Amino acid sequence: MDETRARFLAAIAKQLPAERIAEAHLFAAIRQGGVESGVAVIALEPELALEPEVEEQVAIEAAVELDAAAVGDVVDAADADETLGDVDLDTDERPLDGDDDSPYAADASEEPVAVAAPTPPRRYVVCTARYRHTLKGPDRGKWEVTVTEEADAPLLTVDAVVRGVQRRSGDVDEIVRLSGDELRAAVPVPATP
Repeated sequence: MDETRARFLAAIAKQLPAERIAEAHLFAAIRQGGVESGVAVIALEPELALEPEVEEQVAIEAAVELDAAAVGDVVDAADADETLGDVDLDTDERPLDGDDDSPYAADASEEPVAVAAPTPPRRYVVCTARYRHTLKGPDRGKWEVTVTEEADAPLLTVDAVVRGVQRRSGDVDEIVRLSGDELRAAVPVPATP
């Protein structure tokens, strides 16, 4: 990895939490005039939800904050249910209106089969990072990096978009794909004070 890419990755790691980076796609740098620029697409793990203990504490605090009017309405509704008498609304003693020989009738010996709903693909926060390095002229040595959060998408979508951009641009250089671990290994670890 060249010095410019290492500098770019270090600048990205300063602006984004390196432990959340799932993967990064680095496009080839472009030199035009006295300026070099480059682009990267980064997929970040979504921010973690509250820890279970914190969620439980929040739920307890919310339950304690019920206002007296709402509690009164619940008590009034319970009193109204008691005035219905001995009517059992949970049973249905009507005969079934179906033919027992129907192929669609459920067999009592068959256990219902639980069908798991398909889980949607995990979504990642997609960011773009751009650098601009001035090589010639009065601003020689100037280095600018911007990181922008763009969207959220599954990793397959990120890969497809990166390949599409490469194909449309006609870029013959291979895009460098780094996993989060590879990126963290490539970025110099800052000294802790």
